[in-house]
Amino acid sequence: MANYSMYSGATGKPSWALLPHGTWIDKVRERLGLSYSNSNELNQIIDEHLPGRPRFQRKEVVVEAAGEAFELYYRDIIQCIRSLFGDPEFAPVLVFAPERHYTDDDEVNREYSEMHTGTWWWSTQIKLEDEREGATIIPVIISTDKTQLTLFRNKTAYPIYLTIGNIPKDIRRKPSRRAQILLGYLPTTRLSQITSVTSRRRTLANLFHTCMSFVLAPLKTAGVDGLAMMSGDGVVRRCHPIFAIFAGDYPEQILVSCLKNGECPTCPIPHDELGSGTILGPRALLPIIDALDAMDDDPSEFTRACLDAGIKPIYHPFWYDLPYVNIYQSITPDVLHQLYQGLVKHLVAWLISAFGANEIDARCRRMPPNHGTRLFTKGISTLSRVSGQEHRDMCRVLLGLIVDLRLPNGASTVRLVRAVRSMLDFFYLAQYKVHTKRTLSDMDEALSNFHTNKSVFIDLGIRTQFNLPKLHNVGHYKQLIMRFGTTDNYSTQTTERLHIDFAKEAYEATNHKEEFAQMTIWLERLEKMTSHAAYIKWRLTGTSQLSNTTQASTPSLSSSSLSIQMTRNPSARGVELDDIALNYGAEDIRNALAIFIAKWKNTSLHGARLDVAAASINLPMRSLSVFHKIRFSASDQYDVHGEYSFTDVAHAKPASTSVSLQGRTTRAVSARFDTVLVDRGDGGIIGVKGYQVAQIRTIFLLSDSTCRDTFGLDTEWPSHLAYVEWFSPFSRTPHQDHFMYKVSREYRHGSRHASVIPVQNIKRSVMLFPKFGPVVDRSWTSDNVLEECETFYVNPFVDEHSYRTIK
Repeated sequence: MANYSMYSGATGKPSWALLPHGTWIDKVRERLGLSYSNSNELNQIIDEHLPGRPRFQRKEVVVEAAGEAFELYYRDIIQCIRSLFGDPEFAPVLVFAPERHYTDDDEVNREYSEMHTGTWWWSTQIKLEDEREGATIIPVIISTDKTQLTLFRNKTAYPIYLTIGNIPKDIRRKPSRRAQILLGYLPTTRLSQITSVTSRRRTLANLFHTCMSFVLAPLKTAGVDGLAMMSGDGVVRRCHPIFAIFAGDYPEQILVSCLKNGECPTCPIPHDELGSGTILGPRALLPIIDALDAMDDDPSEFTRACLDAGIKPIYHPFWYDLPYVNIYQSITPDVLHQLYQGLVKHLVAWLISAFGANEIDARCRRMPPNHGTRLFTKGISTLSRVSGQEHRDMCRVLLGLIVDLRLPNGASTVRLVRAVRSMLDFFYLAQYKVHTKRTLSDMDEALSNFHTNKSVFIDLGIRTQFNLPKLHNVGHYKQLIMRFGTTDNYSTQTTERLHIDFAKEAYEATNHKEEFAQMTIWLERLEKMTSHAAYIKWRLTGTSQLSNTTQASTPSLSSSSLSIQMTRNPSARGVELDDIALNYGAEDIRNALAIFIAKWKNTSLHGARLDVAAASINLPMRSLSVFHKIRFSASDQYDVHGEYSFTDVAHAKPASTSVSLQGRTTRAVSARFDTVLVDRGDGGIIGVKGYQVAQIRTIFLLSDSTCRDTFGLDTEWPSHLAYVEWFSPFSRTPHQDHFMYKVSREYRHGSRHASVIPVQNIKRSVMLFPKFGPVVDRSWTSDNVLEECETFYVNPFVDEHSYRTIK
């Protein structure tokens, strides 16, 4: 039997080889028509003959205080920008000029989405045009973040990522589109040989800024004078690459802005006023530049000047002489770390302290399942090392856990519930992909409501103050969104995802010795092979990745903004009507289907006349073909690219038994009948008017021939139908404190009100929060709570689409 061995290409050894008992297969190269006989020759071809992005370079940076030199791996930033700007993949979508978008003809309600719709690009364009007409701005977006490469050997990497604002945000945030470039690896030393903590921190900060200054230095003259650059469509423009955005978490923001920990990286508010809700204008840059100009003076004078200006004494910060840059207006919101890993973490801890872990966890275990919503079957109080995604999942159910709870001391929960609701509102509004003047006002109002009600946590003895930098920083979101576009333009979630490709996988490809030299070689080769594969695909098919992914798929059932997809084949064929009534809970399936057919034949029938007409209809079928799920795709109302922004699934399946792969064990699978939002005829894009909540019991199919021959229906027949049980209609206004709508089971003649409806009328799944009361009924479970509970609150926090619709 042949032996297969894997080797690391970064070490110069074969990256793959087929070695039958240590020998090469005879004439492999000739029979496969290869231009190389081993991986060394293949790597040489890749290195010398395939075009690619700029090569990595190595530079030693000497730290005199430590008496040691450190390695900086970097790329030419101008060549990297040329590579992105001139990539043919991006040519159809590149943006070359700022724009102002409005939702009204009077140009009052301005719209912000892509970076070129913000005020920064417009104002910078005016400054350049005043100097010399015909400038094309290339906004440079830089992000940095340390990441662990190993768990036990404590090895870290410090990558710098680069992208440009001319590329649309939906392309920039997808690693597969290759719109982000690894610009370099910064030194990761801890300088443990420097014993003084203060001196060590100052030296590390100076090392960071020295390396960044070297890497970004070419932007100084290029930003002012411009460079001739060719875009992917062959047009040459005078381009000005200008540093615009720095994206990073709070420690990185403090490091970049040369401030002390605990301060706001944007405005000069004192630390003990961070929790006041007061937002000041950005720090004045000129006094800081004047202080930095004293770097050539006596060190003590320089230190004193920096302290008077409110910054650390950092010699030559990297942004010091970059053109058109104010670093205190370039540090952007960080949704991942500021909201989910920051404020949500605090909020959950406060609620557990207020209500106790036992009742909170008991409610977690009894939430009904819903697509896209995680069930915390063990509660949330015992979770450790909670990820950003887990905090995001908590936000989806957090309000439903507390609406009926009582505080131990009998105090009113009104302020607490309002504080939680307003904070959740802010989280969801802050992540809108398109903002307007109105939605930005809503976001500010939500934050203001939190500050109005936050004192409840002080009254309960949970907090003594709210001087949290992350809480204060969210007050700057409105201005920064207006300046640079919505928060998905500069999300640090993209940075976290890039670590996998550019750091962790690259490290695993090395022999873990002098790894950065090997990592850069491995990455260069990977980029070249990826580009070559895209070129070959284009030569063979005439299409690119961009052209493929921007084309909308053809749905089976569709409306203007909704696509409903059903599987080609039913989940179960020939299910007896009695079995449907028993196993699916569709107890009134015969009568409901007869009423639907009668109504379809004569839309003017109502009430008693409809019941009489339905009674005369004879249902010849004894069984139906049923489906166990519906898949939805919907585009956002503001989605200018026409891509589906969310997918959703609604289930309607009976209990079953799952058998293991070996057939040795079986497992009971609970029934699941999801709740959905149904359009009663006049439902709109936003708001609950025209919609009603229902629970799907079964989804089935009647063929056109059956409907035509049996019922005499000449009109077009809906291909898929659903038997649903109704909940009460939405009230005119939601609850005055938590702003959720309350619905209850709807009954007719002592039984649950049920109907047959076309599947096309279903907009999406919807999650219901059970009205638990002060103490949750311990007999309820996640599987039976929809059947046992009668009253619910409609959850608007499943995703952005549901929030827009139900809030």
